[in-house]
Amino acid sequence: MASSSPLVARTLPALQRSLETLRKRHASVALVPTMGALHDGHISLVRLAKRRANKVVVSIFVNPTQFAPHEDYGSYPRTWKTDAAKLATEGVDLIWNPDAALMYPEGFATSIHLEGPATAGLEDRFRPHFFGGVAIVVAKLLAQVRPDVAIFGEKDYQQLKVVTQMTRDLNLGPRIVGAPIMRERDGLAMSSRNLYLSPEQRKAAPALHRSMKQVVRLLRQGEDPAATLKAGAKLITDAGFKLDYLEARHAETLAPLSQIGREPGRLLAAATIGTTRLIDNMKI
Repeated sequence: MASSSPLVARTLPALQRSLETLRKRHASVALVPTMGALHDGHISLVRLAKRRANKVVVSIFVNPTQFAPHEDYGSYPRTWKTDAAKLATEGVDLIWNPDAALMYPEGFATSIHLEGPATAGLEDRFRPHFFGGVAIVVAKLLAQVRPDVAIFGEKDYQQLKVVTQMTRDLNLGPRIVGAPIMRERDGLAMSSRNLYLSPEQRKAAPALHRSMKQVVRLLRQGEDPAATLKAGAKLITDAGFKLDYLEARHAETLAPLSQIGREPGRLLAAATIGTTRLIDNMKI
């Protein structure tokens, strides 16, 4: 267990003072942006950050601009005490915990226009507000913390590609690093939203990952992509999901794959069981 609790900053002056302390002796800094409700997937990001830099900053901020009015901003789990204890155990150096009034003060009027991976017809088709909200909060966090590296999970794969593109295009500075998906023993991708699943839904939820594994196996064997994706979609819906998409895409651009096996591929899916929307992806 870590010998001391992390520094906690909730104002910009406190953040800057804390960062000056961390950066003494030219220490490198990694940022792990989160919305709290930390699980083992988040902890894996923290551990990767510790391998990539001398000091680790974790931000905890439930970002209102990436939620549509009908989505779960108000009910999104907020577990500060548990989160802080977990980060202390992992030896995190600083927690950046701003509130919405600091991040979006009265009169805030700036947005970031996104194309490329943000308009791939995946999450953007079903949550058109989402990446605009992600882009502005990530840009602000990178400007506030000025990390050398920032860690994002591969579970939100399109988000990872959007953030990577934006950071490169705007010369924001840090290297963006993707961390592998962490899964429960039955294959379900770890997510804060898994807490919403009823016992029956939690039992059924791993069918999403099982179906995707089957699709990837058949695609790698050279089966017809359209027929394989159609069959995979049926497996998912038969398990009780409402499917938003099941798509084979180029792993970097997220454009439709022209030839399976000839270019890096990623299978991406989003589906709702009950009222809980789950996303997942796998390398093809």
